[in-house]
Amino acid sequence: MDVGFIGLGLMGRPMALNLLRAGHRVHVWARRSESMAPLIALGAIAADSPAELARAVRITFSMVADAPDVEEVTLGEHGVAAGAQPGHIHVDCSTIAPEAARRIAARLAERGVCLLDAPVSGGEIGAIEGTLTFMVGGDEAAFATVRPLFEAMGRTITWIGESGAGQVAKACNQILTGVTVVAVAEAFNLARSEGVDPSRVRTALLGGSAYSRVLENHGARMLERNFRPGFKAWMHQKDMRIVLDEAHRSGVPAPLSAVAAQWFNALVGAGLGEEDSIAVLKLFEQMRGGQGR
Repeated sequence: MDVGFIGLGLMGRPMALNLLRAGHRVHVWARRSESMAPLIALGAIAADSPAELARAVRITFSMVADAPDVEEVTLGEHGVAAGAQPGHIHVDCSTIAPEAARRIAARLAERGVCLLDAPVSGGEIGAIEGTLTFMVGGDEAAFATVRPLFEAMGRTITWIGESGAGQVAKACNQILTGVTVVAVAEAFNLARSEGVDPSRVRTALLGGSAYSRVLENHGARMLERNFRPGFKAWMHQKDMRIVLDEAHRSGVPAPLSAVAAQWFNALVGAGLGEEDSIAVLKLFEQMRGGQGR
């Protein structure tokens, strides 16, 4: 297929690359031309704006930071809607509030564009390896049309329901990952403070009911002190804010999410927002007078 991709950062670039590797003609746009250069060298076609990109294809993707960015690249003066033909499908893989996804979908529908909200899980490694999880909201027929493109970038692809449902699923995902990242850091800090090797504790826990992918993968990186961002702390802070805003809007309790959110707030406040969110371990260490670097 001819497909457009907007946003070529930590996640977007490897996702677009996997579309290229699957044999699709990929048109790309990013705010910075240097972000497009590696993909252009591999055969991608550069566009001057999201609108120009949309004129060349019937399906576009975006992977940007937050709802205002999604609105700009879809509904702005030079956004997708300005160049798209009726029946165009736009797939937004960013993590934004469900209500924002519904609002943008409604405005795009007025201009003949169908929006699928399709946030992902799996981090940079999943994007590179093509093993992402896609949680998709929006028109089910449009989902079926786009599915071959999802399959070039991911392994678990699930249609959740109507517009915004994908973002609700992603909020649930961030509750589990955010709370568990904090819990793993807390456990490792306790082990070390008691003079016990946390790597051996992790090995034992991986074989029992405490097993989780976060303990396995993120826990290993904590022990290696590899805080290079696969998912930046400020992004986790933003996602937990979405969780709490949605919980407040719906009137449902989210006490564990609130605790995790405060840890990520503190992490960003400590100047560690550009590190991976697993750097929350450093905060625990600082509080007990340990390494914390």
